[in-house]
Amino acid sequence: MTPVLEVREVTKRYGGLVANNAVSFSVAEREILSVIGPNGAGKSTLFKQIAGFVAPSSGEVLFRGQLISGMSPHKVARLGVVRTFQETTIFRSMTVRENVIVSHHLRSRASLLGYFFGSRLARSDEEEFARSADEIIDFLGLQAIRNELASNLPQGHLRALGMAIGLATSPAVILLDEPFAGMNHEETMRMVALVRRLRDERGMTVLLVEHDIPAVMKISDRIVCINFGEKIAEGTPAEIQADPHVIEAYLGSEDAAIGM
Repeated sequence: MTPVLEVREVTKRYGGLVANNAVSFSVAEREILSVIGPNGAGKSTLFKQIAGFVAPSSGEVLFRGQLISGMSPHKVARLGVVRTFQETTIFRSMTVRENVIVSHHLRSRASLLGYFFGSRLARSDEEEFARSADEIIDFLGLQAIRNELASNLPQGHLRALGMAIGLATSPAVILLDEPFAGMNHEETMRMVALVRRLRDERGMTVLLVEHDIPAVMKISDRIVCINFGEKIAEGTPAEIQADPHVIEAYLGSEDAAIGM
């Protein structure tokens, strides 16, 4: 079966600096795959290349067999590969519901002039986006804060809102950028459950970059570990925990670093 996403020998050079060096892996349909590695390992650069924000120096990324590396981010997102950000896509002066409605813009059928003059197609879009936003808010359990300003939200709800913004584009593959960052244990476990529901109830494929290794071990079907820009290990959580290269990359601290 053809993987939904393939990363083939992806390399990114910035002058003499090699941020990623011939990184390859594939992601199956409805899989949760995590990319881990120490600070500066090249995880964020790899994510940017998959989502179209950075073009590889060499190598390629394919979505359902179609080459997407080198495409602009909005074209990659329209195809169904969507990257969420930690907070940069959130309009803090808007409510939760308004943020989610606005985030449906990739699905617009009406033109800009149509929205300006309130055409029938624009009104239809707006009705559909409002309905979809309410469904996403209900799915993520955000009903109680739907009318709350984003600027008033705690960290856990900001992360959930970022996920809602990503869901508004109807992705097939969602790329989560540190979804558990800054959360306490209770918030992290709630977010772990939400990510699982994306796969189990909405049929999405999930690729995430994360530093919270115990959460990664709990949620992932497979894990890819990179260090100094190169892939050093790939396997199930149990295989990664036992891999000597991974343990060495995390300074040999099994208890603190990889949740053993």
